[in-house]
Amino acid sequence: MKDKITKDTLESWLDNVRPYAHDGKVADYIPALSQQNPDDLSAAIYYLDDDCIHAGEVETCFTLQSISKVIALALALMDNGEEYVFNRVGMEPTGDPFHSIYRLEQYRPSKPLNPMINAGALAVSNMIHGDNPAEKVGRLLSFIHEMTDDHSIGVNEEVAASEFQSAYLNRSLLYYLKQHDVINGSVEETLDVYTKQCSIDVNVKQLSRIGALFANEGRDIKSGRRIISKHFARICKTFMVTCGMYDASGAFAIKIGVPAKSGVSGGVMASLNGFGGIAVYGPALDEKGNSVVGTKLLEILSNRYDLSIF
Repeated sequence: MKDKITKDTLESWLDNVRPYAHDGKVADYIPALSQQNPDDLSAAIYYLDDDCIHAGEVETCFTLQSISKVIALALALMDNGEEYVFNRVGMEPTGDPFHSIYRLEQYRPSKPLNPMINAGALAVSNMIHGDNPAEKVGRLLSFIHEMTDDHSIGVNEEVAASEFQSAYLNRSLLYYLKQHDVINGSVEETLDVYTKQCSIDVNVKQLSRIGALFANEGRDIKSGRRIISKHFARICKTFMVTCGMYDASGAFAIKIGVPAKSGVSGGVMASLNGFGGIAVYGPALDEKGNSVVGTKLLEILSNRYDLSIF
């Protein structure tokens, strides 16, 4: 294991990056997210020895948004197997924005390039087993409860409703996927699952434990019980490296070099084999949709403590 970062050090670095919050902008295309306070900042590191250190407004909850794509992918792989999933979703990174429809029109068959862009994530959500949206979301929540050993985690219904009502572009992506037989069933039901998946509320302590579980090759930190297969955990972490930070993933890999996934609520989850999980929350986003503070803090920690996997 790499040397531990202490709580005092984490608090010091979080204070140092606080001014960067003013360099970004809170997401406003989902109305409920526009109400977030850009000064609410927090970070947590969950080590593989079950020690968790944290700093900032650690009890402040935020919705997973695109970080949920990693968790949903793990569940879809467990439900369907690797061959089924990747017959419908590709494995290649893209330089296009996460909500782009452009590449779907370029390729035949018209399957999304990877599970971390919206088109791919919508297809993955469609693959989660369940007879109706409530059952699918319930299974996803149960999976997260198992990963965190915390049954208090639930869906932020206000954000889910706001996201569902304003999801015109995601509806367009779903109808395109439906036309080309990438998804099955109802477009509206799949969108319901996806928006609730994205609207699951967590804090940085809970999120860092999820990151640590992936870092622990899919095993629970406390009990050692296997929750995700080592192979599926590796697949998820690989996508975090190649596609996890939207179309800034290449630059992020060079500058920071850790498997990470961001969400437009301002959360970032990182997962480092042999080290643990890191979670940062800072709702002010850069032009790519990544947390300004989260990216800067991870850059400092990676460079200062040699966390890059490369």
